[in-house]
Amino acid sequence: MKIKTIFQFLLSIILPLAIGGFSGFLTANEVNDDWFVNLIKPPFNPPNYLFGPVWSALYLLMGVSLFLIVKMEKSELRTNAILAFGLQLFLNFWWSIFFFRFQRPDVALAEIMLMWFSILYMIFSFYKLKPIAAYIQVPYLLWVSFASILNASFWWLNK
Repeated sequence: MKIKTIFQFLLSIILPLAIGGFSGFLTANEVNDDWFVNLIKPPFNPPNYLFGPVWSALYLLMGVSLFLIVKMEKSELRTNAILAFGLQLFLNFWWSIFFFRFQRPDVALAEIMLMWFSILYMIFSFYKLKPIAAYIQVPYLLWVSFASILNASFWWLNK
């Protein structure tokens, strides 16, 4: 394996893990804050300990998927797919900040809907280049779909 390929792989894996980890770091205290602890939670709210492993797995899958696209020949489709990846990752970063740090489930709900559509766009962009890279993102889309319902429930129950 070429050094360039190894570097691309490592960067593709580290990037989503680092962005997600930094966002989590910025909001870690707020998860145990009185505001969140005292919110009315829907009955299907998963336990807090589940979120870390799920998100870590999803960030790893994002990285593998990104690597499959990055290692392809340069093209306009590839550039657009990488930009779509960057957009959804940018939105992913901000969701927990809006929800936990700013304590705004309403703004977070609007933001997660944008994120959901950006993930869908990324999947379609990846599919045009490498279908497996798109399929790898389906668990992410499903989890964010669930998270959107959860976010809407938090907003509705606590407005």
